[in-house]
Amino acid sequence: MELTWTTQRVPAADGAEIVLHSVGTGPGIVVVHGGGVTIEIYRRPAVRLAGRFTVHLYNRRGRADAAARAEPYDGEQDLDDLATLLAHTGARNVLGHSGGGFIALRAAARRMPIARLALYDAAVQVNDLSPAGWLPAARDAARAGNLARAMALTSAGINTHSAASRLPLGVQVALCRLFLRTPIGRTMGELLPTTLDETTLIGRHAGPPEQWAGVDAEVLLACGADGPPYYPPTNEALARVMPRARTLVVPRAGHDGLNRAPRHLVDALAEFFAAPVNAKPADS
Repeated sequence: MELTWTTQRVPAADGAEIVLHSVGTGPGIVVVHGGGVTIEIYRRPAVRLAGRFTVHLYNRRGRADAAARAEPYDGEQDLDDLATLLAHTGARNVLGHSGGGFIALRAAARRMPIARLALYDAAVQVNDLSPAGWLPAARDAARAGNLARAMALTSAGINTHSAASRLPLGVQVALCRLFLRTPIGRTMGELLPTTLDETTLIGRHAGPPEQWAGVDAEVLLACGADGPPYYPPTNEALARVMPRARTLVVPRAGHDGLNRAPRHLVDALAEFFAAPVNAKPADS
């Protein structure tokens, strides 16, 4: 059966419009996408969940059909827009990826009406587990207009497990120049300064996992078995302090596992979102 996408223009808190792309039937899931990309790479998981859920995609500020982002960036628009969409759709399920996972987690910490929160490779810095030393040099390169160098430094800094990250920097830069000629590369290059701003904000919230202990939604902390090695210990640290969280390591999946949407990941997400919500802890 062919699925039909619908588009709505939802008024944001600041008077701008949020363009909401929805597909499927059933309980709603709002997807908060990662940095450096648009919703286009999330249409595959949306379609694969659409037989059981209504999946809502939207571009975060400064991307594609979204309104401009306020400067300097502090993440508040991201939170306001997510709150607006939760109210508009009535959805109580949120799926966040990478930098979008950080936004979704902040929203849950603010006690937005999120019953179930699934995070895949959420960019959350706890216990100094995630590398951050690469960021100043990447920002300097981006400010100088050298996007290939900035992208190479960013990729190597984040993907510490990849063979490419161990190549000489000059080789990595040359590879990034080629990548920037591709459609996805051009998008990521254009959005790289935005991504670096978001990474800087994530770093400002670095600290012990206990700062997230107030999240009382049901939380699935997922990561790919073939992705960066700091996500599993990060998720374990978060799960120890959140009252209703559990972890999942997805086999045969990397950081882009959510975009690729293998059946075993989609089924795990569907099972999580379909399960009854347990009673909240007595002290919540």
